[in-house]
Amino acid sequence: MAGPGGYYNLGNALGLVMGVTIQLAAPQGSGMRGGAALFDYFAGSSSAVALTLATLVFFCSGEVYHRAWAGRDVPDPALNRLADLLSGIGAIGLGAALFLFGQPVLAATAGLLHALGKIGSAAYRPGASVPGWPAGWPDPFRSAVLASRLPAMLAAALSMGAALPEVWLGGSPALVAAPLTLLACYLLWARADLLLFANSAGESAPALPTTARPMPLHPRPPKATKRPGPSI
Repeated sequence: MAGPGGYYNLGNALGLVMGVTIQLAAPQGSGMRGGAALFDYFAGSSSAVALTLATLVFFCSGEVYHRAWAGRDVPDPALNRLADLLSGIGAIGLGAALFLFGQPVLAATAGLLHALGKIGSAAYRPGASVPGWPAGWPDPFRSAVLASRLPAMLAAALSMGAALPEVWLGGSPALVAAPLTLLACYLLWARADLLLFANSAGESAPALPTTARPMPLHPRPPKATKRPGPSI
């Protein structure tokens, strides 16, 4: 759980386990069981393949984030940027999957906006000036990543609220479990985003000179040194 990588991969694992569980529980009415259901989940369509590849890349980026932060007071900047780049590539795959699933709004936010934020974080050094972005504002690329979470979180919350009456009347608990899990995943990912926010602020802060020393209020006069006499 060192740094953001632990939170990212905890959310990735939670979403993957719950998705597989729901997929295995659902085929009772469709006739698909076991391996066939898992194949359909991971590679049964172009959207499923895109989502599977994106998930693999996200797991890799989470591990690189972990290695960048593990055992360090300040994360390794090269590994941190590599993780940002991998996460941006994963977000492109996620956007493609969401678009193929028929979710263009989420594809543009959770996919494209997320990718722009992560790839921008990989390309720009924290604190570097970005054209059109005021210097006193928070990091624009980390802000884009955090903002990309909000529409999906809102969609999950609305879906959960709409499903509650059906579950109350005897519907499947999966109607609530899926959006609830997605909301929990996004909260974990947002927590990781905030840790990267704090790191960006720390990297962009000017360092104090280590040679600066406070001047004494009442400096003492230098001591008189005894001049050595002639040697005998």
